[in-house]
Amino acid sequence: MICISVTPESRQLAKVDIFNAANQCDLVELCLDRLIKEPDVKDLLEGAKKPILVSCRRREEGGQFDGTEDERLMLLRQAILANPAYIEMDLDTARKIPRFGKVQRVISHTSLDRPLGTVDDIFDEAVAAKADVIKFTWPTQTLEAAWPLLAAVSQKRALPIVGLGLGRCGLTFSLLGRKYGSPWIYAALEKGMEAFPGQPSVGDLDNLYRWRQVGPKTRFIGVAGFNEMELATVKILNAAFDKLDMNTRCLPFDFKSMDQLPKMLDILKVPAVIATAGHGKRLLSMATPSDESTKMAGYADLLLKQPDGWQGYNVMWKMALKALEAKLGKQSAEDRPLDKRNVMVIGAGGLGQTIVYGIKKRSGLVSICSADDAEAQSVARDTESRFVPIAKLYETLVDVVIVTTPNLDHGLKKSPINPSLLRPGMTFLDLTDPPGESSLCQEARERGCKVVEPAEVFADYVGVLFKSLTGQELPPDAIATGLAE
Repeated sequence: MICISVTPESRQLAKVDIFNAANQCDLVELCLDRLIKEPDVKDLLEGAKKPILVSCRRREEGGQFDGTEDERLMLLRQAILANPAYIEMDLDTARKIPRFGKVQRVISHTSLDRPLGTVDDIFDEAVAAKADVIKFTWPTQTLEAAWPLLAAVSQKRALPIVGLGLGRCGLTFSLLGRKYGSPWIYAALEKGMEAFPGQPSVGDLDNLYRWRQVGPKTRFIGVAGFNEMELATVKILNAAFDKLDMNTRCLPFDFKSMDQLPKMLDILKVPAVIATAGHGKRLLSMATPSDESTKMAGYADLLLKQPDGWQGYNVMWKMALKALEAKLGKQSAEDRPLDKRNVMVIGAGGLGQTIVYGIKKRSGLVSICSADDAEAQSVARDTESRFVPIAKLYETLVDVVIVTTPNLDHGLKKSPINPSLLRPGMTFLDLTDPPGESSLCQEARERGCKVVEPAEVFADYVGVLFKSLTGQELPPDAIATGLAE
């Protein structure tokens, strides 16, 4: 089930929010702690089309209630008399308020600053406090932090457990919770009405992540990161899986270290991980490079689980250079438009290094520049390329500029790339924000550069990802459908 949390400030808006939420969920949580005036809970619940869970949380539990503790307890007692389906209480409150009628008790434990290592003792205390459902809430910025919460939900116990993950991987937990048997998960009614920062909306869960179609046999494809490129990838791949009736969905996640990640992915039976620039180097440490470009850069953007372990592949750089060569006029397999052409690669990370490798293979004359001169110099030495110090970047004349980093940031120094680098007739490729366009890409158009379309590069990239994952072609309308969502 999906539980939509509504957090109204007025009694009139509360009834509207309950009505709207009931049309999109299975259970409505009415949070009383933000109401400015004391509510008539019985009146608020009248006519509700879905079961109601009432809560009133203190600030230390993530709520907004500013009254006294006696006032809060009185409000909860009044709420119980209104006969909602559920009432949520922390352990201390549950010991003070006895069971009444058929109202089921959700006994909650909230830790706003750190995840719990074990839930057993709290579970036993909640059982003793006559819980019907036990709820745990804690920060889940990474998969490691969400892991104990997932374990608590998935284990068979005397009473059901629901979890609420705070932070980026709260979404990760929600998707996995659906697969592994959580009684319900939480969602916001719409953007701007989140009960906590980063909470997914019910629209996102339904339309982007296809949450209701997830079941015990769903196969998850890991997507490392939550930036715009990762989100666009998830949207398109999920739309494609849906169109082909595949019981496969994307699982966005983040992680802190590589120590436990391979084991967690194995337990979750994740057969593939898609990684973008921020994670490609770290993730390759658990895999064997599949080819020379992957080995040379120490970077992979696709990892596939094989019988003998994980194997790392590079996809983006091949699609990027394919689009670049087309912009430079390549019409047949024999054409070599990069041959002897001066190319500047900005950024010495994993993606930048694979781009350098690809251009060298095509006999291009490569220069590399980075915010960290020592890093760029090392890459230039390893690839037999030309090193350009950052101080000389804007004085260097080239035919092609390829940007693989959004800013020239190093240490405490934050420097955007100056558009004065761009000159009319230059060919420009920006890989920092596909499928969208960065401000630098827009500036390149205005300055008369020949711009390689980021959306076209991205479309080819996602198409290759999908075929690598499924062996099938990406449905023609999957990109339009996914991005429209």
